[in-house]
Amino acid sequence: MLSQVDDVVQYCDASYNTEMTVIAALAAIARRKGKVHGIILMVEMGDLREGIMPQNIGHIGQQVADLPGVALKGIGTNFACLSGKAPTATRMQALTVLASEVEGRCGPFLETVSGGNSANLPWAFGARATGRINDLRLGEAILLGVDPITGNQIGGMFRDTFTLVAEVIETDTKTVSLVASTAEHAPAIIGVVPATSETTRIILALGNQDVDVAGLSMPAGCTLIGATSDHIVIGTNDQTLRVGSEMRFQMNYSALMRAVAAPDIQTILHNDRPRSMVSVSHGPKNHLALV
Repeated sequence: MLSQVDDVVQYCDASYNTEMTVIAALAAIARRKGKVHGIILMVEMGDLREGIMPQNIGHIGQQVADLPGVALKGIGTNFACLSGKAPTATRMQALTVLASEVEGRCGPFLETVSGGNSANLPWAFGARATGRINDLRLGEAILLGVDPITGNQIGGMFRDTFTLVAEVIETDTKTVSLVASTAEHAPAIIGVVPATSETTRIILALGNQDVDVAGLSMPAGCTLIGATSDHIVIGTNDQTLRVGSEMRFQMNYSALMRAVAAPDIQTILHNDRPRSMVSVSHGPKNHLALV
């Protein structure tokens, strides 16, 4: 955001950009701080989200190269987010060609040619040469171990790194059926009426404001009945669940994204230091924990 340029220059060596207005603001802040901020230009390659049109990338690149306070460090693109357009070898080759064209027009060597996100892994692991592309921005694949296009598990990756834990706040057996109103234009209402089938209904202290409920994997023997802003109702045959019990769910990327950002959900890390890095003889070592 234009309102964040000061923090971006302060804390980041480089940023992805498409708008010269923002780049000019970054350059002004960088000059004021005595820095040179790296710029990676995003190119539109079919996803129709962010990106400069390919025919304009050389012109924009030249403007960046001529602007004091910033340095043109690379180009990048994105796939399979908004329009679902998947990356192909042809599109990846086109990005390689663009990188060489930008260099030919603007002068500086492009350190980064970012080919996209987790959707690019099948291409990256394929038999064809990757050309100039030397960077992928991985999220779903490395966090959840799945191919975002097919939903299939990636070999060697775990799918249960994250678990959502919710507390039961009500459990009761209710018989519910749909009762139509006798009024001609009145909406149908839900009423509690005698019925032959009974289901234990569990209410969780969690709702649409906290997580993408549709992205939760229901435990065995449980069925999602519905959700409101701050409650989830689940039907279950598990008689061991009581008020205060905990239920655990696996999440897809949409659910994980919302849960991590939700202010009322506590994030707890377990065993975040890899065991192989704990060594008394060699002293403490730096490690990376993905949250």
